[in-house]
Amino acid sequence: MEQKHPYVIKEQPGTKYYCACGKSQNLPYCDGAHKGSNFHPWKVEVNEEKTVAICSCSRSAKLPFCDGAHKLQE
Repeated sequence: MEQKHPYVIKEQPGTKYYCACGKSQNLPYCDGAHKGSNFHPWKVEVNEEKTVAICSCSRSAKLPFCDGAHKLQE
């Protein structure tokens, strides 16, 4: 079932790879399910502990982050 809201996560510093294909079994993180496709994960460098909202609808203009575009499809 498709998620209708962003993944809100308290992230620790480090490199994060967020899924861009939607096939990961560990959403919103990439698990390599995109292999063999034209998709590549979103690589994000988190410099300090912070809460992020990761887009789950793929309509955000600020991917991989949510910009509220999911509200337009409700």
